[in-house]
Amino acid sequence: MIRLLAKIFIKDHQNTARIDVRSAYGVLTGSVGIALNLLLFAAKFVAGWLAKSISLQADAFNNLGDAGSSIVSLLGFRLAAKKPDRDHPYGHGRFEYIAGLCVSLAILVMAVSLFRSSLDSLIRGGSSAYATHFWLSCAIMLGSILIKLYLFAANRRLSKTLDSPTMHAVSVDSVADAIATTAVLVCALLSHFVPAVSRLRLDAICGIFVSLFILYSGVKSVQETISPLLGKRPDPAFVRELTEAVLSFEGINGVHDVIVHDYGPGRVFVSLHAEVPAHGDIREVHDLIDSAEKYLSDTYHCTATIHMDPIVTDDPLSIDIKDRMTQALSEIDPRLTLHDFRIAASPTGKTALFDVVLPYDLKLSEDELRARIQQAASQIDPDMTAITEFDRGEPDARKELL
Repeated sequence: MIRLLAKIFIKDHQNTARIDVRSAYGVLTGSVGIALNLLLFAAKFVAGWLAKSISLQADAFNNLGDAGSSIVSLLGFRLAAKKPDRDHPYGHGRFEYIAGLCVSLAILVMAVSLFRSSLDSLIRGGSSAYATHFWLSCAIMLGSILIKLYLFAANRRLSKTLDSPTMHAVSVDSVADAIATTAVLVCALLSHFVPAVSRLRLDAICGIFVSLFILYSGVKSVQETISPLLGKRPDPAFVRELTEAVLSFEGINGVHDVIVHDYGPGRVFVSLHAEVPAHGDIREVHDLIDSAEKYLSDTYHCTATIHMDPIVTDDPLSIDIKDRMTQALSEIDPRLTLHDFRIAASPTGKTALFDVVLPYDLKLSEDELRARIQQAASQIDPDMTAITEFDRGEPDARKELL
């Protein structure tokens, strides 16, 4: 249904990289979610009230909360589509992450509410559930399960297509609802057809277990949606793709300091350093860097900035010292790499200047590492001093390593 509506109401619906198309999909799926969840709320509440089922009534209010979550996700997509302004030069794309977080928090609220009402019913007892209107309740629950499974499949597919955390959160909520309603339906069938079970207050017990499952799903969804807001590590596969793309340009020998800033889907800013021969024509190298930036921007729908680092490729002495320092680093820890290597000569000796990339879990302190690097430099040349700067992150990439 959503796919058909997208073809009718969304112009250029297949171009999901466009921000306005993403927003249109968010509004469409949010509107469908609001309509279906309000319908399910009304049907379940009436059936639960007639059948005196606490778990079915609680499940109905869960659908009402889902309708509110759909409103939040709809507003999130609309706000995320706002153009950059003076106070927000990188746009408003993170509104989508905030909307996803709100949906996840709504899942937690519904889980706690369902748990409290089910526990209260278990402690206090009450009238037997489904004494009347049993088949009507079962039909409504079965219809709800089918609708929620459809919403799960549709939102999951779109979350992958659009790389949308909000739609992913909604899909998690939908499958949790389907499982919750299935549990309520199974309990209703057992209570109706197995007389011994009807005395166990299975309706309330089912509500407790369902609420715990929804709570687990909500906590997991919160973790997934809050991570981009905190500034999570970029996908290593994406970083490797960027690196390999830049290294595919003849004349670029190495890539390091890759940084990915995520200001919301469709608003990704990439910066990196590219090593180029120091003896090259500056205008030709500049054109090469411009070509690499344009390729990244067009291919990965991001804003790319490449800083060029000139490196000496025609001095045998510098190359030999660099190779020996690289070997020394690998003996300290195989994950250590260096970049921006250069030799500065002075009347008192040589100075080797370079940056070293440190893995996050390296146990050596920076002072200890500097001392070992200086020791290695002195073994190469007693008059050489090593001056190093440290970066934290992924190892550098060079053509000979890929």
